Amino acid sequence: MIPESSAASASRSSQQKSSRAEATSSGAVTQSGDDSGNENQQKSVRRRKRTHTLSENVKRKKAKGGRNTAKAEARKQKHVEAVTLFEVMSMGKSAMQVVIDDWIEAYGTDKDSSLLDLISFFIQCSGCKGVVTAEMCQSKEGRDVMSNMVEELDEVAGLQYKKFLAFPWILTVTWPLDSDSAEYPLMQSGPHSRWFHTEFSEFVSVLVAQCQHTIIFDSYLMSAVISLLSELSNSYVRAFRHTFTLAAAKLLSSLMGVALSLSVGIENSQKLYGVQRTKTARQRSTQQLERLQKKITELQEKRAEIESMMDIIFKGIFLKRYRDVLPEIRSICMEELGLWMKLYSSLFLNDSYLKYIGWMMYDKTPDVRLKCMLALQGLYGDPALLPKLDLFTSRFKDRIISMTLDKDNEVAVQTMKLLVLISRTSEDVLTPKDLNRLLQFVYCSQRPLAAAAGELLYSRLLSAEASETQDSMNEEEIHAQTYTRLKALLQFYQESEVHTHVVYLVDSLWDCGGALLKDWPTVTSVLLQDSSPQGPGFSPAEQAVLVEILVASVRQASEGPVLAGRSGAKKVLNAREKKCQIDDCLKLTEHLLVALPQLLSKYSYSCDIVASLMRIPQYFLTQSQEAENSEEVCSLVAEMASVLDLHSSPAVLEAAARTYLSLCGEGTAWCSVARAARDSLVESWMEHLKDLLTDSLSGDGFSADGEKLKDIITTTRKLRTFHNCHDLSRWNLFDLVSPLLSEEVICRGAPAEILEEVLQCLSFTLLWSLNKSSELLTSREKAVAQRLQLRLFCEWSHRCLSHGNHRVRSQAFLGVCDILTAHWFQLHVWDPTCFGPLLFTPSPKLQRALLTFACTHVFVGADADSQSKVGESPDEEKLENLHRRRNLLAAFCKLIVHGVLEMSMAAEVFMFYMKYNNDFGDIIKEMLFRMRQTDKIESARTLVLCLQQLFLRLKQEQERGDGAHPGVQTFTTIKELARRFALSFGDLVKFRECVVLIHRSGIEFALQESSPDTAAPPYLSYLTILSEFSSKLLKLDKKTVFSFLQKHTAVHVDLREECWKPLVHYRASLLAVADMEDAVSHGSSDKRPCFQNRSPSGKQKHEAGNKSPCQISPVNSKPGKTHRPSISSSHQVDKRPSSAPLEPPAISLNIDGSGSSCSNEADDGTVEVEF
Repeated sequence: MIPESSAASASRSSQQKSSRAEATSSGAVTQSGDDSGNENQQKSVRRRKRTHTLSENVKRKKAKGGRNTAKAEARKQKHVEAVTLFEVMSMGKSAMQVVIDDWIEAYGTDKDSSLLDLISFFIQCSGCKGVVTAEMCQSKEGRDVMSNMVEELDEVAGLQYKKFLAFPWILTVTWPLDSDSAEYPLMQSGPHSRWFHTEFSEFVSVLVAQCQHTIIFDSYLMSAVISLLSELSNSYVRAFRHTFTLAAAKLLSSLMGVALSLSVGIENSQKLYGVQRTKTARQRSTQQLERLQKKITELQEKRAEIESMMDIIFKGIFLKRYRDVLPEIRSICMEELGLWMKLYSSLFLNDSYLKYIGWMMYDKTPDVRLKCMLALQGLYGDPALLPKLDLFTSRFKDRIISMTLDKDNEVAVQTMKLLVLISRTSEDVLTPKDLNRLLQFVYCSQRPLAAAAGELLYSRLLSAEASETQDSMNEEEIHAQTYTRLKALLQFYQESEVHTHVVYLVDSLWDCGGALLKDWPTVTSVLLQDSSPQGPGFSPAEQAVLVEILVASVRQASEGPVLAGRSGAKKVLNAREKKCQIDDCLKLTEHLLVALPQLLSKYSYSCDIVASLMRIPQYFLTQSQEAENSEEVCSLVAEMASVLDLHSSPAVLEAAARTYLSLCGEGTAWCSVARAARDSLVESWMEHLKDLLTDSLSGDGFSADGEKLKDIITTTRKLRTFHNCHDLSRWNLFDLVSPLLSEEVICRGAPAEILEEVLQCLSFTLLWSLNKSSELLTSREKAVAQRLQLRLFCEWSHRCLSHGNHRVRSQAFLGVCDILTAHWFQLHVWDPTCFGPLLFTPSPKLQRALLTFACTHVFVGADADSQSKVGESPDEEKLENLHRRRNLLAAFCKLIVHGVLEMSMAAEVFMFYMKYNNDFGDIIKEMLFRMRQTDKIESARTLVLCLQQLFLRLKQEQERGDGAHPGVQTFTTIKELARRFALSFGDLVKFRECVVLIHRSGIEFALQESSPDTAAPPYLSYLTILSEFSSKLLKLDKKTVFSFLQKHTAVHVDLREECWKPLVHYRASLLAVADMEDAVSHGSSDKRPCFQNRSPSGKQKHEAGNKSPCQISPVNSKPGKTHRPSISSSHQVDKRPSSAPLEPPAISLNIDGSGSSCSNEADDGTVEVEF
């Protein structure tokens, strides 16, 4: 609370005089918020407190009684601490009850003072540190009294006034102007606001509960409180409006509890009255009947009075505040309205009140819409209330269904849960069209929404036959019921036509239909049974989908609900969930280890089905008892081997290779059996391939008929797929297949499919060899042999880069990039104490070939105008082509980042940044960041080289005059590329040397052929491009770069000529207008008119604050810091003389090397930004 200033007192003296004529008595009670704050600091809420027996005002009056009373009170205060109503909120519900009981006792003694204490409590809860002044009013009527009920502010005194009538009081609240901040208790940051909301609501509830049998019906307390809440909830001060709306809503809810207790009393009394009436005249007591009738009448009158209070609060506060501009107030109104309808449906649950929830479902704030959905869930969840909701359902059903697409995920989830309740209670509300629309949400990317839609699917389609309990059903009935439910699930999936999202469907149904999906014995029995003439059975398409559901349920039970492309799943499991997961894995392992060989044997004819079934062993639990049964494992691997003899599709081979990798893992019970089976398979394939190649390579070239050629491709593909997951080095696959890449074989028409498979086999062989260098390279001879294999592979791949088939070319390129990157990594992690891989550097021809291949095979096709943009839906072929090109570019960029290739080769890639930004911009930017982490100076030279080469190509094209060439970029595009490069420099201090280097190289390049006898240099327009980097120079460096520019500029230069405009533009970007006069004095006198023609706006900006130099180019440069993982460079890259001039000194940055050093000037660290 703050004291009233003299200015404020003077301004209000006239108002007080005018009100004295009507006031029979007046009193001023001032509550100090600051004093209470000091008391709160001095008193700990965790200490034991004994409540004061009377309020402060009553205590103040009793102190005047007598000396004995005063002495007794003084002795008592030695052991009692006074607790105000505001302080008691932090002491719990029991303390609230004690203090409120004391307040009620004090209210019976002195109503006015106790009521003022309660009013001060509400004012304090709103965070108002002001003065509350109360004046007694004799009558509510009177035009003069009502005309003085104002809310105004005094800007001179810095105070606000709120004067209103809370009969019998005229209250005036005075508070500072800044009290409408966001720091009042209900809006404080952190958990304090939630705590205050709970405690404040609890206080109002306890207050009404303690007063419901005594003073609540005295027509004095509630009249004043409701008037107070009504007036302050209508204030333009947000703190008052928010706090008192919450108080009014909680008061109405508490009064509703009183009305419900009165209704119970009326009902019980009416039952007793009916019992008395049914007695005979002799047994009937007339006095008892009269007492019961009187009690019923009293209770009904009290209930009518309570309902009248609720109606006043609703009409006077709710109807004004449910559309408040503050969303928190609207949320309070909707939350409490739903509670009122549920608790007191006889009064509030009708269309007159339901319409407010329907209207607020269109609110722009998500929290308000969420409160509406939660309120409706409470209503639709009670079957007794459903008949009163028919009109509302028919009116707002479309809006509720559309809210499942709400942009707020929580609103969409709660809406779907509401529709689940509506579907369960009223099956005819949702039409088949509505259901079809809602059930598609089982495939959405948000797991909570998908799970809610899965619950709707399960309740409408899968649980229709589960009305009876399974305890009363025999095994045949349970099997038939499961069969029917699986049939319905397969029908839904096939009708939805989303044939690649089985795992998402299973994940959506997992929470509600987990028992059905984890019934693996029933699913496998259905898959293993033969189609009988008595039943329809499953079609082959349904069997394939059922197998996919089986595999997805096994994966879900083993790995949990985490799926690629779906968010909102719980990633950390608690102890109970982990135990349930282990139990499920144990059950599926014990059952499927026995049933899976039978399934593989039955469906061995279908490539897709066996590819799915062979993934199941990857989720087995290795610690199960069945895992120790070698017979079952032998049966499984035998069936897998027979499947591999029948099928050679990539899906089957990849699933088999990964399954063998899981079975052969260290620590598994079936490790020895699985490894023996895998080795036997590989041995047979190697022997078979050796025989085939011996016959095919008998002559100088390659010759094989169609059957043998197909057999070679199939066997090589099997070895290649397994070599990707398993180390097959001991079978010496490199020597076996390398003859297929000889020049004679390639020139004589070796099939492209064989060359592609062989290149992949050899790359996998070298990758395994490099990965296990510490184990395999035990002598120098082995290291030399490894480097020889590496050199041979690079030569063969270099030869294949010019092959006619694009798949062979791409595989050769990717293989070389992967091998060189892996070799670089092994060189950096090599332990010097043992043998390691020897140094290998690709030949210059191979480096140029890789660069040419990347530029010609990646940056082709669509240009900047026809790239795939957001909103378009390119076909699958275009997406696959784009994915392939991105892989090629990423592989080449890794060579540059890791130092395998010279960093200057990245200049060719940077040239395409603007043209192919949509497709490859992220990869190129990542390469630029990694290059800077490796060597920021060399990366800056690469940017310079890129811009200069683009500029030279444009210059040559203009000199030839043959028209625009599609491979040459325009001057505007080059300038925009320079702007993008400049934006990538975030930390100006960190990249200070880089930016200065770019400017110095650009100045030397632009003025390299200047002479006094000739006109402007031919490359002078490059300075316009260079000016894009001027905003990244520090203030000190701008002056230094300007001095360097003056040194290289001819003495007699007429800047008024058109040919020197780029120089004028660049100079203006370096210096502020105020510094121009000094800068011009370094050149000829005829430069001055050029600067006088500049716009005067730059001078005004400089005079206002000298914040930035005058800029001509309207570029908005906003640098940002980006933290990337560091990558160390393997060696220093050779620097080209034309594109990599010498570095400036790291400290002084004295570029011209003369005495014009700016080291004496302090660098203020400001960042120059163009606007």
